[in-house]
Amino acid sequence: MRYGISILPDQSWHEARPKWERVEEMGFDHGWVFDHLVWGGLPEARWFSSVPTMTALALVTSELKLGSFVVSPNFRHPVSFSREVETLLDIAGDRLLLGLGAGGTPDDGLQGEPPMSPKQKVDRFQEFTLLLDRLLDEDHVSADGEYYQARNMRLVGGSVRNRVPFILAGNGPRSVRFAVEHGDAWMTTGVKSETLDEWFAGVARSCDVLEESLDRTGRDPLTFDRYLNVDASPQFSLASLDSFDELVGRAGDLGFTDVIIHWPRDGDPFRGSVKVLDALAERGFTP
Repeated sequence: MRYGISILPDQSWHEARPKWERVEEMGFDHGWVFDHLVWGGLPEARWFSSVPTMTALALVTSELKLGSFVVSPNFRHPVSFSREVETLLDIAGDRLLLGLGAGGTPDDGLQGEPPMSPKQKVDRFQEFTLLLDRLLDEDHVSADGEYYQARNMRLVGGSVRNRVPFILAGNGPRSVRFAVEHGDAWMTTGVKSETLDEWFAGVARSCDVLEESLDRTGRDPLTFDRYLNVDASPQFSLASLDSFDELVGRAGDLGFTDVIIHWPRDGDPFRGSVKVLDALAERGFTP
């Protein structure tokens, strides 16, 4: 099992930097930055952009993998975003984990675009992902899609696609199958549930779809990573060490290779004590 943590970008870099440095000292494998204009979990909060934050994070760490959590088409175009990815790779080296997802509210309406159905959002996400894949692999890319167009976009210097894993997010069967067919790994938050058992039951159903898709496509299950955001469950991972151990143990039982938790906050969401995080670092991730 590998362990990741996210620090919400609702605080200045001056405040966040020592926490990120501590994350690497604690031995986390990857760190994740939310990618939103406004996040629905804290709609009134100050919010900082992910790409500059990840750039700064790359300069104050040396081993930590850097994850986008997760980039969506809500306010991005694959042509311009491909250049940001290329630049991040140049700065951070091969430490970038590119989480990609369909996106949600309120980001999806901030630019004044008409509302989209869930199916349309998935359609757009898949087109975004496939075009971004080309843009990081080919030179002189042109495309005419339903949602995105490109005209002779350059990639001077050769392909960088093999240096950045696409970790495709999704909970529904269609998105899980797409992750297997076109991604390098899968990420899920599960489906919102009232109880922990209900949440894990939903995650297990998605895992079944994943296994079926891996078998159908002939992909090796041992080389396909699976990321679970355990703090999307009704139980916060750092409520106690016992809580952490339970969530990580159940994730492992379902075959997840990576779990993601969140730095504790004074208020909701992710309300908890940094003392538990410190105790975890002192004890080690494995009980």
